[in-house]
Amino acid sequence: MINDIQNLKNEIQNTSIKTQEELEAFRLTYLAKKGKITQLFEQFKTLSPEEKKNTGKLLNELKQQAETIFKTAQEAIENNKETSANTIDFTLPSYNSTFGHRHPISIIRKEICEIFEHLGFKIEQGPEIEDDWHVFSALNFPPEHPARDMQDTFFIEKTPDILLRTHTSSVQIRAMEKTQPPLKIIMPGRVFRNEAISARAHCIFHQIEGLYIDTNVSFADLKQVLLYFAREFFGKKTEIRLRPSFFPFTEPSAEMDVSCSICQGKGCNVCKYTGWLEILGCGMVHPNVLRNTNIDPNIYSGYAFGMGIERITMLRYAIKDLRLFFENDVRFLEQF
Repeated sequence: MINDIQNLKNEIQNTSIKTQEELEAFRLTYLAKKGKITQLFEQFKTLSPEEKKNTGKLLNELKQQAETIFKTAQEAIENNKETSANTIDFTLPSYNSTFGHRHPISIIRKEICEIFEHLGFKIEQGPEIEDDWHVFSALNFPPEHPARDMQDTFFIEKTPDILLRTHTSSVQIRAMEKTQPPLKIIMPGRVFRNEAISARAHCIFHQIEGLYIDTNVSFADLKQVLLYFAREFFGKKTEIRLRPSFFPFTEPSAEMDVSCSICQGKGCNVCKYTGWLEILGCGMVHPNVLRNTNIDPNIYSGYAFGMGIERITMLRYAIKDLRLFFENDVRFLEQF
């Protein structure tokens, strides 16, 4: 057995270990449970006491030598890995970096906000999960109004009604409840309606609304602010047109059109050959809305307006399909 130990010692000393694979092969050959050194220890158990005295020391030295070779090779391989990982080859060509783009909705939202901020409006935010009071009741919606129907609104639970807001007008109510006039705010945000998804509609979209309440606020003030916005956003030659309409929360109410910037009001397929494009609804805040938020309508008056950001973006960039805003197609988004 002494000759076997000496032969194995010579074999181990002459072993070359340079890779992780060779290191694992060394471990399996000599140090594993079925390795050659383990087999020698099994044979050692069968020796007589006299033979064990002569071979025990040699066998232990063999095992220690094998373990030392294994650990030394393991440390060398790990050090080589770290050195390779920290080495930078400055002769290699640079990587092509791809820069992200702002989403078109974000671009238009920022531009609209900046225009109204120049007029002294402040940005106000509110929760997307709301209650009936802030979305409907406080805004003078009657109980039988169709917007309360499940076909239009995503209700989370009933009695009390908890729902996903259908417009950012709920932020107006929260602002009016906590702040007495004068109040001059804009409210950008995401809203939800239970609508079939198509090129012209989506169950998620974005709005931006405005509210101004103070003493002696008139419809003329509203018209002048909206004219300023239209010319800042669409161009200095833009004209506006106000058509009578109805909203529960404003009286009088109007829809606002702008002259088509594509055909300069002459008529084209975008404006359906009318020369005008509808962009928002507006009106004077209904006295009931003021009363619901503890603001005296005999002292204060105000106006409100609201527009869909997707619609404005589609007009700006001549986009014909609303779904493109939500599909995350890089080919579409990298154009902006």
